[in-house]
Amino acid sequence: MAQAEGFPDQCREALTLSNVAMSGALAGKANVVVCGMGGSAIGGDFLRSLFEASGTVPCLVCRDYDLPAFVGTDTLLIACSYSGNTEETLSAMREGIKRGCSVVAVTSGGEVAEICRQHGFSHVLVPAGKPPRMALGYLFVPLVVIAERLGYIPKQDFEGAFAELDRCVERWGVDRALSTNTAKNLAAYLFGRVPLVYGLGSWQGVVASRWKGQINENAKVMAFSHSFPELNHNEIMGWTLAERQNVAHWATVFLESGHESIRMQTRAKVTREIIRDKTETFTVTAFGETLLTQMLSLTFCGDFVSLYLAALNGVDPEEIASISTLKKALADLD
Repeated sequence: MAQAEGFPDQCREALTLSNVAMSGALAGKANVVVCGMGGSAIGGDFLRSLFEASGTVPCLVCRDYDLPAFVGTDTLLIACSYSGNTEETLSAMREGIKRGCSVVAVTSGGEVAEICRQHGFSHVLVPAGKPPRMALGYLFVPLVVIAERLGYIPKQDFEGAFAELDRCVERWGVDRALSTNTAKNLAAYLFGRVPLVYGLGSWQGVVASRWKGQINENAKVMAFSHSFPELNHNEIMGWTLAERQNVAHWATVFLESGHESIRMQTRAKVTREIIRDKTETFTVTAFGETLLTQMLSLTFCGDFVSLYLAALNGVDPEEIASISTLKKALADLD
């Protein structure tokens, strides 16, 4: 829990660490591609949301060994690997170098850092030693700084966002009593249930995916996510016979900015009415006015919920035996 409550300060440290020299040749590219996996990729998803709102070029997140065919000399490739040894990211990074991409990286070391040193690539070095999913500040803030300094997105209000995160610790931290702690209350209700997390829009859907991943990894239980308006074109029909699938043990969480359009609000309202006899629904609203602040605050709430749920489940949120088993099996192939 201390790692979670230290998130605002982690973000501030990441901002300082991001003050590295970057060549002007990295600017003016036709597209930006962030390569990463798991906790190292979610920052790329958040960056893509900032690009979609105000970026000058497209931004894509690559979660694979191979890069899309369009990636080449007019691409800024950002390799993001907390360990520096993520095999998919290394594969994509090496492929990008062969194709003549302009490369910059965010990592705590490993092979990614070594490749950057060999080729003279700019890279942000962040502290090691955390589970990647608890290093979001280190893995996201540098991406925003890189994009901002190179002119791909407008200047961001970092200090305003971090100040809001301080207030979020007061709202959801371990010292806040259950009676006034939204995160603790939501975790208590989700205990023993299957969470469905619905985002009221594109970036809210990205945050919903982060909630899902945090609940999976920290609390060691299944969770699912989707986003509006897409879910109104398919998943909404799945509720028709949901009572045959033990729906009494589901719970649905709506994530919103609080500033959605009237059409999006109507979609959420009608969806709640359709499913209200089958599942309990909860709404969590972001804090702040800027997109950066809203994404970080809404994400932060999910981190607390997942950790409180881990405590209720009696599990260690840092244990990743299943992932380690898979990595070993892949390593044995080499």
